[in-house]
Amino acid sequence: MSDTEGVEAEVAGAEAYAEAVDVLGPFNGPVLLAPVTHNPNNGVTDGVWDVTAGDRAAVLKVLTRSKGTTGHWAASDDPRHWNYWRREADVHVSGLAQLWRPYGIRAPRLLACVERPDGDVALWLERVRGGPGTRWTVRQHVEHLRRLGVAQGAVGETADRPWLSRRFLREYIAGMTPGQELLDDDEAWRQPLVREHFPAGLRHDMVRLHHDRDWFLQIMESLPRAFCHLDMWPANVRSDGPGSALFDWAFAGDGALGEDLGNYLPDSVFDLFVPAARLPRYAAAAYEAYLHGLRESGWKGDEHLVRLAVCASAVKYDWLTGMMLARAGEAQVDYGGDRPVSPELRYRERGSTLAFLAGWASEARDLAPRLGFPEAPSGR
Repeated sequence: MSDTEGVEAEVAGAEAYAEAVDVLGPFNGPVLLAPVTHNPNNGVTDGVWDVTAGDRAAVLKVLTRSKGTTGHWAASDDPRHWNYWRREADVHVSGLAQLWRPYGIRAPRLLACVERPDGDVALWLERVRGGPGTRWTVRQHVEHLRRLGVAQGAVGETADRPWLSRRFLREYIAGMTPGQELLDDDEAWRQPLVREHFPAGLRHDMVRLHHDRDWFLQIMESLPRAFCHLDMWPANVRSDGPGSALFDWAFAGDGALGEDLGNYLPDSVFDLFVPAARLPRYAAAAYEAYLHGLRESGWKGDEHLVRLAVCASAVKYDWLTGMMLARAGEAQVDYGGDRPVSPELRYRERGSTLAFLAGWASEARDLAPRLGFPEAPSGR
């Protein structure tokens, strides 16, 4: 969750006020709510706020299935669905969100989980004061990913729960279809932002990734498993003393060992938190740190399988090329949609990162057969 510096707070209504009294105890004055940046498109989130009540503070996140969102981001009642509406509450209440705490990564402390009369669920969480991951140095990102290696190596898989996500990657990208029809459209690739800022050869590589999608997903589903966060990126972490606090556990469940790392690295650049020019060295350092963490935990597995998971996870961004083609004529805004972003900067940074992911995909195609997996389909 991002910080709310400079955001004007509003006075809470009666429902949030009464909950604040129950959760935080007696205080003087009103309850102030300052909105926290989040994905407003997601149908499971009614809102996220920093709460100030006298000298008390918390974060309030309201989960809902009645927001009315349709399409890809619609809330689901299926506990196995990637966007099951109350998974985050279940992960917190069960204690799974604190599973990695002994290894330096924890969730904010759950203060209360309130079942509201309208069917929504209000999560009252500790407000973590450390610096947001969106402002971290590369060194801080790398150290967080070392801790992730320790945590996932030590914990590995966890006992199944009926509400943990399964086949997340396949289901998530299946619904991300805007612009897919433009991958073979010459005019779409001639748009000025695309023509001037996407590297040469990117079209061929992204079209091939799209046509190889099912092969990549089969690889990811066949690799060693781990309990995964599945939304691991800089906007969801904060410093927490010598460790990290990790937010937004709404997708948590089964994933490939290394899949969270494969999500974190490109997302660091896609939303302009790390310059694309630094990605190759950053990714190399982060991968070595993650492996070091795995070994530090006592993990004895085959690191080549971890490398394959990281590289094959490039398939998660198959949808992004089509979306960038579809939106090349639109105004560009930051995550959360609050501030404009330079279109030239966005397309240059994302184009470079997609080219980097094409390199990962190529490495996965070479590595998989050497590890006993089927060869990828022939390129176009």
